[in-house]
Amino acid sequence: MAQGAWKPMQAGEQQPRELLRELNTAHATAIVVGTIIGSGIFRVSSEMMRDAGAPSWVLLAWIVGGLLSFFGALTYAELGAMRPWSGGEYVYVRDGYGPLPGFLYAWTWFVIAKPASIAAVATGMVDVVSSFSRFAFLPQPLFTWHIVSAHLIQVSYGNLLAIFAAVLISALNYVGVRNAGNFQLAFTVLKVALIAAIILIGFSAASGTWSNFGTKFVDAKGGFAGFMLALVAALWAYDGWNDLNMVSGEIRNPERSIPIALILGVAIVGILYLGMNVAIQYVMPSARIAGSPVAASTSTQIALGSWSAALVSIGMALSMLVTLNGTIMSGGRVPYAVARDGYFFKALAEVHPRFHTPSLAIVVQAIMAIALLIVGGAFKDLFSLAIFAEWLFYMIAASTIFVFRRREPERPRPYRTWGYPVVPGLFILAAAVLLYYTFTENLRNSFAGSAVILAGIPVYLYFAGKRKRA
Repeated sequence: MAQGAWKPMQAGEQQPRELLRELNTAHATAIVVGTIIGSGIFRVSSEMMRDAGAPSWVLLAWIVGGLLSFFGALTYAELGAMRPWSGGEYVYVRDGYGPLPGFLYAWTWFVIAKPASIAAVATGMVDVVSSFSRFAFLPQPLFTWHIVSAHLIQVSYGNLLAIFAAVLISALNYVGVRNAGNFQLAFTVLKVALIAAIILIGFSAASGTWSNFGTKFVDAKGGFAGFMLALVAALWAYDGWNDLNMVSGEIRNPERSIPIALILGVAIVGILYLGMNVAIQYVMPSARIAGSPVAASTSTQIALGSWSAALVSIGMALSMLVTLNGTIMSGGRVPYAVARDGYFFKALAEVHPRFHTPSLAIVVQAIMAIALLIVGGAFKDLFSLAIFAEWLFYMIAASTIFVFRRREPERPRPYRTWGYPVVPGLFILAAAVLLYYTFTENLRNSFAGSAVILAGIPVYLYFAGKRKRA
């Protein structure tokens, strides 16, 4: 089967331009590490302590979340090595369950998940930059549009900066996946170095003590419910490793590179996350962690003084910039893949003649993210638009490994998931639990996400009929 294509070439039909395999194993690993590590590692430690209440439960949530994400990576490693084509999960859902479920995945990613993720990351990065006194003006409104008396659209200087970041990184991806890959690799290395420095600074604190691990936050939710909420926060912080599979069609030796990058990348992130949280706990008791807006920043200030807060802010901004690049890179490949199958606008399947990128798909994705940045609200509001739909399709895509094992037992599998069927089964169960908590915690956005998914059915029927006539 040709990469990402379903329908056979017709007589006299011109062979379409293809994406080029220009990313090596190091690039692929950087996509995994750089996309996962955003602001979550800096922000959620306090939230997890307020939920779980004890260092042992918080660290257990990080360990369990890391293992479950690792199980997901092992599952996707087999799928990606067996079907190394652009679109990733779209290809697995399409081939496992048929074109309609595959289209609904692609529709959801194109319409809501990726634009909302891009907007959320860009907004979060601006929030970090505005914490510097020199950029304190960013939240100030630049102009306001009154739609009706009760509703207005307010554009701030920060919105403009977020839009600029989204456009800049989209342009980088437009002019070649190799350029975007080199950016991802270089800045991921720098990001990892900064996080390692923050960890070492924490352990160097003169006031640090291992006795902090015996403290508790008495006002925590606690119990199993508190632990589950902490686990949900940890899993969100680990989110993003699946983005690599979306660019499978541009990775060299994908049968080898994809499993290595997924397994090594998630392992690196897990080590960094645990190191960061152990260092934070070494510096501060549980109650202080729970009361700190950014625990990593507070622990660094205790170790080095107030000036060091800038180091954490720089690390957060850099981290989110790299995440933005990985998100934009992967997002453009999904509409490209479904359009190549004939189930979406044909123009989105075009490959740039010079840069060999899905150029129009990247441009349209940027426009949709900009629209959200103008209309949308806070960081959490933008992100919550995507989270329910994302985990629904993580669960569905991972389940296709059982379909392919049963349906295609003789198909070559360059990598076979270790611990099958327990490992993918545990990941699917974890995704279902997270999906339940996500749905019940934010019913409004969950129902809105469900409505967006179902709205794709008439769109699919239109393009399916058009494809059949053609």
